[in-house]
Amino acid sequence: MPDNSNKKRYNDSKQSLRALLAVVMLALLAILAIPTTGQTQSHVQIKPTIPTANRYERGRLFLEGADRLYKPGAWVDYQILTGNVRFRRGDMYMYCDSAHFYDGEGAVQAFGNIKMEQGDTLFVYADMLEYNDSTQLAVLYANPGKKVRLINRDVELRTDVFNYDMKIELGYYEVGGQLTDRQNRLTSVYGEYDPNSKVAGFRHKVHLTSRSKGDTLNIYTEALQYNTTTHIAELSEPSTIINRDGTIYTNQGTYNTETTIADLLDRSTVVTTTGKTLTGDTIFYNRKLGVGRAWGDIILNDTVNKSMITGDYGFYNELTDSAVVTGHALAVDYSSADTLSLHGDTIRAYRVITISEVPVKPIAAINDSTATAEATTEAPVAADKPAAADSVVTVEVADTTHHIVAFPNVRFFRRDLQGVCDSMTFVQKDSLLHMNGSPVVWSDQRQIFGDIITVHMNDSTADRVHLPKNAFTAELLGEEYFNQIAGREMTAYLSAGTLRHIDLSGNVQIIFFPMEQDSTYNKMARAESSFLSADFNEKTLERLKMWPESSETITPLFLTRRSMYYLPDFKWLPERRPKGHDDLVEPRRKEETSDSGEETTTEETATEDTEPATQNENDIPPID
Repeated sequence: MPDNSNKKRYNDSKQSLRALLAVVMLALLAILAIPTTGQTQSHVQIKPTIPTANRYERGRLFLEGADRLYKPGAWVDYQILTGNVRFRRGDMYMYCDSAHFYDGEGAVQAFGNIKMEQGDTLFVYADMLEYNDSTQLAVLYANPGKKVRLINRDVELRTDVFNYDMKIELGYYEVGGQLTDRQNRLTSVYGEYDPNSKVAGFRHKVHLTSRSKGDTLNIYTEALQYNTTTHIAELSEPSTIINRDGTIYTNQGTYNTETTIADLLDRSTVVTTTGKTLTGDTIFYNRKLGVGRAWGDIILNDTVNKSMITGDYGFYNELTDSAVVTGHALAVDYSSADTLSLHGDTIRAYRVITISEVPVKPIAAINDSTATAEATTEAPVAADKPAAADSVVTVEVADTTHHIVAFPNVRFFRRDLQGVCDSMTFVQKDSLLHMNGSPVVWSDQRQIFGDIITVHMNDSTADRVHLPKNAFTAELLGEEYFNQIAGREMTAYLSAGTLRHIDLSGNVQIIFFPMEQDSTYNKMARAESSFLSADFNEKTLERLKMWPESSETITPLFLTRRSMYYLPDFKWLPERRPKGHDDLVEPRRKEETSDSGEETTTEETATEDTEPATQNENDIPPID
């Protein structure tokens, strides 16, 4: 068991020693306070003296005044100042409740109600200050629960420890702080502010947020420079700019928080709330107007409609949902199972809104027995008066369709369909390709061309091709043999990329090479009529109907000339056919020409002028 009596005696002795030391300290303080005859008074109140030196001398600290100034003793190298203490360095004034002033080295430690003042615009408030002429650096501290504050007109900076370099007139913090002006609030680990240029710099965990009512702007980055006059933020590190209209990702650029205009460099991306993204090496974006311009390998992606446009330059209007892309322009539609890629020197994408009137029964006219069913399909319409049971009113319904227009030198590729033309429009809702200007379409071994071509897409394949004028289709059988059908207007129906049916009208002409049982060709059939209908099965002609009248000839190949193998408007253009998605951006603009400058085709010129003999054959599909 411990000896409690000894422990009590030890504690009593310890308390007695503390009391003795306190008495000794009081005695020493009393002795120091009594002036000694014949010795220098070290604790006598002294009125501050104003030096006669130039008060505007740069880089030197001057004591302007205090209620009391005294020196604790000869061994202390500073003076103690209390009551309305005032210092001056150039045009900067410093005020405090008390201070330790090192006159020889021009240094000061100030305490209580610190205030630095320069002119009528710059003020700094703190609880403690340290300054030395040798470094010309003032370090200001705040008591726990308080902040050092710098105020420069409408700019306020807050931090726990604030450094103010008087030589270059730059204030900065390294322990986290906040700067606010009338437009924004910025926080960071490190921050600096130049009262002369009104420029602030921030590093590490930088966050800018708008103070404007209703504005949801937030900027997150690791380095940012901000001008408190123009309210422009300069970004030099990977940054994220967020607001209710979308998000911007950039590595370098500027953002005007007042005008919402962004100039972005070094591969940036703008993401809208509607599911569209604009990416480019350089982007100009006006958030307020919803307008963006991009340069350098741009990508405009619509994740909602599953389409994308790339190119060298692009313009995008978010409000009208429209875009223009030029230079290596490529549009990609990936809304179906098979991707469609489309190239043109210029590609435009825009939205068409159609207003139509739809008849709707008013609520009063809906029978109780069918109310539940009809309410799910018909919009209720309010009426001032009860409507008759058979009355119908109309409501306006808006229908939105997205269009893509490419021109000129258009080329497109899908796994089952390829084509070229001078200009083309793709209507996404109806899955229609409208081709103009020498259009040519290829599917498998078949080539179709005319003045105008319209291609209808069904899910992942083309199911219908319409040629309203000068229609021509040719199918490569092998070597120099081509099945050909020509007329004024044609509609071709396809299934899984294979031709199933053709309807043709107006000056119909056909050339057909029937295949023998040994898979060879030894005869050619030629016919003309006003109308034609044909069915195909696995690339084989099953049924052919021509009406009201037709003329037919069948000629053995050994009696034909090569020039007879082709209809007058025949041409075969394999060199123009896109071979893949990567074979679109640099299209072949012109057909190969001969040395004379004339266009060459695949057919050979006949050397014989004699007419071939003809005969009728029963082993070809019947002509009705």
